[in-house]
Amino acid sequence: MNAGDRLPPLEIPITRTLIVAGAIASRDYQDVHHDPDLARQKGSPDIFMNILTTNGLVGRYITDHFGPGAVLRRVAIRLGAPNHPGDTMVLTGTVEEVVEEADGDTATVRVVGTNGIGKHVTGTVMVTVPAGAGTEPAPGGPS
Repeated sequence: MNAGDRLPPLEIPITRTLIVAGAIASRDYQDVHHDPDLARQKGSPDIFMNILTTNGLVGRYITDHFGPGAVLRRVAIRLGAPNHPGDTMVLTGTVEEVVEEADGDTATVRVVGTNGIGKHVTGTVMVTVPAGAGTEPAPGGPS
């Protein structure tokens, strides 16, 4: 892994089930994440994904790419355009920096997730790949 390397894009269909399940799993019971009528009353065209679900998807994107031995050290994200049902979020990443250490390499990866209305998420992830682990995708991850 080297600075400038680009991770392959990951397309994630934004379904109503994904939004609601992510909110429930993260114990975020705000109505805008599960009740379309109340979300509309509050000015949104539909329910939308919460930040904890987005954070989990960003983490999945990184660990799917760097493999099962990868350790997330820091995830710092900012939300932008909401993810609504029926859209697709495309995550992309670029390695900004790599620090080589005896026990593995630590990379800082710039991540952007876009949907049909703009940038949903931007941020950086610091990930350590243990020595000898390589950067082969995890089983079931993108190839």
